[in-house]
Amino acid sequence: MSRLLIHVEGQTEKNFVDQLLREFLIGHGYFSVAARLQGHAQLKSHRGGGRAWSGVKKEILRHLSEDEGVVVTTFVDFYGLPPSWPKRLGATGPTQIEAEMAKEIGSGRFLPFVMMHEFEALLFSDSAAFCGSVERVDLEPRFAQIRTGFASPEEINDSPQSAPSKRILQLMPGYQKPFDGVNAARAIGLERMRAECPHFNDWLGRLVALRAQL
Repeated sequence: MSRLLIHVEGQTEKNFVDQLLREFLIGHGYFSVAARLQGHAQLKSHRGGGRAWSGVKKEILRHLSEDEGVVVTTFVDFYGLPPSWPKRLGATGPTQIEAEMAKEIGSGRFLPFVMMHEFEALLFSDSAAFCGSVERVDLEPRFAQIRTGFASPEEINDSPQSAPSKRILQLMPGYQKPFDGVNAARAIGLERMRAECPHFNDWLGRLVALRAQL
């Protein structure tokens, strides 16, 4: 049975894998699912992100060579990737980067995923559930207004000042990403997030399909 290793860029994404994605993916045939913090994200500050592609690539290749039963994927955000990542400079979306990552790794057991734009985008999949989970139901109309301004939660980003996490902090200064974000995601549920976020849904679907092929 296949093991799945997910390279993540921060503690929030690790918590999301541990508390939501693991159960879903094990339910679809993976023997184990583990999240691995990249590089300096392993430090106690848990700030995440920012690691050069050369180091991440080296780790992925090592995992694939040392364990023939492992499937490796990534869970990083497009907006925060350093310019050293494949096709990052000039890329208009995550699929261009993912295609080049897959080409450079060159293994059928590697399935890259780049989130557009960041984890918090998923939380706009259900404004009512999100606001209820953090006990701020009074903010639901304002979060719903943000959501309706875009075709998908994954598209919520106009500038560095208007990324999903920045929008949340503007309305909710006390928002704690690793704790509140994952609690909100649990309240929303994977089914709702998959219905609202096509790129995220496609990634999970491809992971399930890959497991069935192995």
